[in-house]
Amino acid sequence: MTAMNIVHMRVKPAREEEFLDIHRKFERNVPPGLRNFWVVKTGERTYCVVGEWTGMAELAAARPAMIANLDKLRPLLEDLGGGRGVTEPWSGDVALHLRPEVGAGSAL
Repeated sequence: MTAMNIVHMRVKPAREEEFLDIHRKFERNVPPGLRNFWVVKTGERTYCVVGEWTGMAELAAARPAMIANLDKLRPLLEDLGGGRGVTEPWSGDVALHLRPEVGAGSAL
């Protein structure tokens, strides 16, 4: 079953290009089971990093690599407040996936 991990973070001013560059370099050492990876800009200096995995076992096995990458990012991140630290991570099995057909009333 497909699994996803989503991590919300806010980048310090003037550090966004460094943040993106670290993620570009992560692609060179893609952990087994990672199908897709997105860095989504959700607001001013705020991002969600999203990974699509073949399953929770592969996601769990990749946690050391993800933590190593996060360790490179920490100096670039601001505290999110509310006791969350510099990241707000979520992960789990996909409960529903919709893929609208192109041309079936979709503007894709």
